[in-house]
Amino acid sequence: MWTVVYIAQSKEIATRLQDILLKEGLLVKIRPISKNNENDDNYYEVLVPEAEVAEAHSIIIEKGY
Repeated sequence: MWTVVYIAQSKEIATRLQDILLKEGLLVKIRPISKNNENDDNYYEVLVPEAEVAEAHSIIIEKGY
């Protein structure tokens, strides 16, 4: 099951965080919260598998997000 570990304020931030987590070997998905896909200023959920939540949180904190 996928679990939200971060809510990003823009697609740029979500993508940057996704890249960081992928480089650490985690599976990552990003998903817009709003249905308005035309606007990159939406909020985005960053999701990882439930088993990787603790590791993802540690990485997010370490990187200053």
